[in-house]
Amino acid sequence: MRIHHLSLLSLIFCYCFLIHRMFDITAVSGQIVEDQQQSLLKLKNGLKFNPEKSRKLVTWNQSIDCCEWRGVTCDEEGHVIGLDLSGESINGGLDNSSTLFKLQNLQQLNLAANNLGSEIPSGFNKLKRLTYLNLSHAGFVGQIPIEISYLTWLVTLDISSVSYLYGQPLKLENIDLQMLVQNLTMIRQLYMNGVSVSAQGNEWCNALLQLHNLQELGMSNCNLSGPLDPSLTRLENLSVIRLDQNNLSSSVPETFAEFPNLTILHLSSCGLTGVFPEKIFQVATLSDIDLSFNYHLYGSLPEFPLNGPLRTLVVRDTSFSGAIPDSVNNLRQLSILNLSTCLFNGTLPSSMSRLMELTYLDLSFNNFTGPIPSLNMSNNLMHLDLSHNDLTGAITSVHFEGLRKLVQIDLQYNLLNGSIPSSLFALPLVKTIQLSNNHFQGQLDEFSNTSYLSSIIFLSLSNNSLSGSIPHSLCNNSNLLVLDVSYNQFNGKIPECLAQSDTLVVLNLQHNQFNGSIPDKFPLSCALKTLDLNSNLLRGPIPKSLANCTSLEVLDLGNNQVDDGFPCFLKTISTLRVMVLRGNKFHGHIGCSHTNSTWHMLQIVDVAFNNFSGLLPAKCFKTWKAMMRDEYHDGSKLIRIGSQVLTFGGIYYQDSVTLTRKGLQMKFVNILSILTSVDFSSNNFEGTIPEEIMNFTGLFCLNLSHNALAGQIPSSMGNLKQLQSLDLSSNRFDGEIPSQLASLNFLSYLNLSYNRLVGKIPVGTQLQSFDASSYADNEELCGVPLIKSCGDDGITYGRSRSLQTRPHAIGWNFLSVELGFIFGLGLIIHPLLFRKQWRHWYWKRVDSILCLIFPQLNLEFERHGGQSYIVLRWGL
Repeated sequence: MRIHHLSLLSLIFCYCFLIHRMFDITAVSGQIVEDQQQSLLKLKNGLKFNPEKSRKLVTWNQSIDCCEWRGVTCDEEGHVIGLDLSGESINGGLDNSSTLFKLQNLQQLNLAANNLGSEIPSGFNKLKRLTYLNLSHAGFVGQIPIEISYLTWLVTLDISSVSYLYGQPLKLENIDLQMLVQNLTMIRQLYMNGVSVSAQGNEWCNALLQLHNLQELGMSNCNLSGPLDPSLTRLENLSVIRLDQNNLSSSVPETFAEFPNLTILHLSSCGLTGVFPEKIFQVATLSDIDLSFNYHLYGSLPEFPLNGPLRTLVVRDTSFSGAIPDSVNNLRQLSILNLSTCLFNGTLPSSMSRLMELTYLDLSFNNFTGPIPSLNMSNNLMHLDLSHNDLTGAITSVHFEGLRKLVQIDLQYNLLNGSIPSSLFALPLVKTIQLSNNHFQGQLDEFSNTSYLSSIIFLSLSNNSLSGSIPHSLCNNSNLLVLDVSYNQFNGKIPECLAQSDTLVVLNLQHNQFNGSIPDKFPLSCALKTLDLNSNLLRGPIPKSLANCTSLEVLDLGNNQVDDGFPCFLKTISTLRVMVLRGNKFHGHIGCSHTNSTWHMLQIVDVAFNNFSGLLPAKCFKTWKAMMRDEYHDGSKLIRIGSQVLTFGGIYYQDSVTLTRKGLQMKFVNILSILTSVDFSSNNFEGTIPEEIMNFTGLFCLNLSHNALAGQIPSSMGNLKQLQSLDLSSNRFDGEIPSQLASLNFLSYLNLSYNRLVGKIPVGTQLQSFDASSYADNEELCGVPLIKSCGDDGITYGRSRSLQTRPHAIGWNFLSVELGFIFGLGLIIHPLLFRKQWRHWYWKRVDSILCLIFPQLNLEFERHGGQSYIVLRWGL
């Protein structure tokens, strides 16, 4: 009985003890949770972040259990074991006093994608239970602390950074890679992309060999040097290798084909050399390989095994060569194939049509020949680039049937022919179509279905043999930004709807046969940046509504029959950079009254071969600030004029312009912002060269030839230090050539012929290097390179000194020559004047000779007053 009572008392005692302990534990646990919550609130208050961009910190408040806060993870006992503050726009730094380091139960911490702007605190060594630490792109700078190496439980460490782009790299300086990883024996994922490690090949390779569990390695752009150590294959668990943008300058060891688990190999921009081992392509687990931008890396594609796992194959910008093997169709999972800018050749295998998972195909800039295989089974294909090859044959609707996800098509610079299938324009998602520089012919169909062309924003059909009129259905597309049909045989009138578009950024119709006037329909919302109508048959005035295009940068109306005065009404377009009015019927004076707003960005002006007259426009020259390098130019920046069609899509339209430079017409496909040119040649300008031109210190080309300009060549022309081409020929300039021209070190073309210049050609390396034709028909000019020499005092002499001492003597030798010349000329002139048959024969021969000398001259038939005439016309 007593034993029974004792047992009962013992049970009651134990029960009471347990209840008491449970209250103690609950109280302690509650206290811990409370402490953690306060620590987290203090952490929030100590951090600077943008509440409008925050999705986590902004929601933290006292009234809610911290374990329910966004970005916070707790275990069953309420301990905070995970904290994710990635992408919270945190700035202002993090130091050792932060309450973050009181959360000593943390196992996972993610501070990625912030802008902390401080060094990594050494206080991280207090978080000894961390298995996952992600500080990638968090804005940390400077030295990586040794305390990171104390986190021995780490399985994942990501300290990738791009702070080197801002001059404050994250780096290993006081410690090396060996010291950082020596204790991290459990590490499986190590990412240090962008961290300055600066180690030789044997050094960083040996440091990594300690990490036997390592599975993923990311050390792109770490200033690593080569060579690649073959012993890296001892890391048998390694499946991901990313070493892009290091200066390895070595070959790739054949032993890399022995990685048993390799899935990703990225070695782009590493300066790799030698021949790449083919066996690596055949690794049974490899799904992603990128060897791009290793210009001296050679190799070829192997025979691919059946059901090969490759999903991404990129070898662009290498020296890989050979053909694409037929076995490429064994890569049934292949999604991305990029072989651009290599030395591949041969025909494209028809087996490519069975690559059903293909999304991205780029074979551009190679030497592929033959027809394009059908890709209509690649239903997921979004990007197709076969440009800059020697592909032949026609493209048909079968090629693109079923490719309803296709976004970009680039087949330019090939030898493709036939007509363009209308089904190409019906693809529902296609945004860019580039078919320029081929041999396509025929007409473009009108599309009655409004779904055609509806998504296209970039359409380039230039440099083909297309004809007919522009389909009005093009105007059904309210998304079209770029239309380039230049260098074809299109004719008829320019559709008014193209001028009415408020979305078009580029309209290039040059070198066709469009006629009529330019539509006067440009809307107030005009978005044009480039309008190129050069070399058509357009006539009439410049439409006044063009002034609505206030973003216009390039205006090229050259080589038409436009009849108008100088377009002062466009002076409000402050963005204008290129204005070409060459070869038209423009007339009157150049210069705009009340020039409060003019073209301060204008850098290329070509008004040659018109009927402009009067003085050169000195007031206008004052406003062309872009010609003045000191004010508007930084010669180190090569900025090209063009239109960014898609900000994020990488679609860019590059403008071009044809200029007369160094006496020749040259086409500049890339118009740099530093390229400046003024061409006022072949008009009726008179007066002197304005001093204002001498402020164009950024000017490359100046052509004032074939006018009636007079006076002396200004000595201040020596200010034009960038001048490369100067043509003042066929004017009435007099006086001496200014010695300052000899200081123009970049001058490579000079033409001062057919003027009235006198005296000695200034001595200078530049001026004596030009051909004598540069100074021809200046009778009183002398000195090298002319045959006529100068006296000691600089005065020319052309007769013998014996005759000079006898001023009144008759030079019978000279007189006999002159009489003989007059008699011979009479024998020729007499029959031409009095015999019609001889006259016709003579002028026919002269015309033929002129056509042979000047290819621009053409013999044409004209009819006036019932009579037919043969006329010479200068073809522009």
